[in-house]
Amino acid sequence: MKMNNCSRLMTLWFVISVALCFNTRNSVSASKQCNFPAIFNFGDSNSDTGGLSAAFGQPGPPQGMSYFHHPAGRYCDGRLIVDFIAKKLGLPYLNAFLDSVGSNYSHGANFATAGSTIRPQNTTLHQSGGFSPFSLDVQFNQFSDFQRRTQFFRNKGGVYKTLLPKPEYFSQALYTFDIGQNDLASGYFHNMSTDQVRAYVPDVLDQFKNVIKYVYNHGGRSFWIHNTGPVGCLPYIMDLHPVKRSLVDKAGCATPYNEVAKFFNRELKKVVVQLRKELPLAAITYVDVYAVKYSLISHPKKHGEPFVSGFEEPLRACCGHGGKYNYNLHMGCGGKIKHGGKEILVAKPCKDPSVWVNWDGVHYTQAANKRVLEQIVDGAFSDPPIPLNMACHRNL
Repeated sequence: MKMNNCSRLMTLWFVISVALCFNTRNSVSASKQCNFPAIFNFGDSNSDTGGLSAAFGQPGPPQGMSYFHHPAGRYCDGRLIVDFIAKKLGLPYLNAFLDSVGSNYSHGANFATAGSTIRPQNTTLHQSGGFSPFSLDVQFNQFSDFQRRTQFFRNKGGVYKTLLPKPEYFSQALYTFDIGQNDLASGYFHNMSTDQVRAYVPDVLDQFKNVIKYVYNHGGRSFWIHNTGPVGCLPYIMDLHPVKRSLVDKAGCATPYNEVAKFFNRELKKVVVQLRKELPLAAITYVDVYAVKYSLISHPKKHGEPFVSGFEEPLRACCGHGGKYNYNLHMGCGGKIKHGGKEILVAKPCKDPSVWVNWDGVHYTQAANKRVLEQIVDGAFSDPPIPLNMACHRNL
């Protein structure tokens, strides 16, 4: 009996110790949460919440069908990764800086526009094959102007105080970046080889590095940087720039284009390491979204909603018309033809976008975006391995 009582006491002590340790760890984790009051986002269509549409016109239905139930400035059936980031941090969805109607910037602003590149393209939107004139340097200039004018107008009081961020938010905010994919794609659209595209990557990343420094000099301290995704798995790349069968991997993706994307990401990671040395007060998190997106495509049954069935048709567009990948450059998602005096929808969406990875041949579905966020939010794909809500810390 004495031994039994002793064993019980030891067991009870162990349980209490574990509980105390767990609670202490939770309280420490809670104390380290950053409580970001705002997000300032820079990027391309992967995170554009209405910038390009404000400048050049709203993309029509069926964009936004799965969540907003109407076009909402996003090239997606619903929400983007940046939307889920905002939701996870308890912040409202970001309004585009260029969208002057009904916008509220009290918790940040989005400078991303679809088709944007890091390096300026020096052509018009139509001449460059759909690449935006709002390159990353332009987005920074917009941010700089926004920051300066925000402080000026908030001093006037009234409605400005409710629609614009507090001055201290600029140093307390999370700065998110998701850009670079179009820098690679633009080379292919100009008939460059993968070697030629690879050759200009260092110059692209030098310009990216400069912009991070500019933001830092304007008070930015917490940076959440996505690498670029598997370009060689996108229907529009595989349709417009086919490769030999021997250069297609087991997932069905074009290996040469993915190799360039991986090279870009390795070099981007080196730039992040350099920036950490040069910007001593910055917390810079590098996020490997390439790995997550490639997993959605190469192992679709392990992901998706519901998780039991997983994703379907990972290499075909949900919304499009014709061809192996359901993609047609001349008949994009929502495309119509005139017949007998009537407009007929030809490029229709699939019945259930929630089980598809790709939305329109270029962009991911809301379901895929949500799954990406779920995978990266806890820091499992980050360097350093820091969760999203603790990204104001250099280390934990």
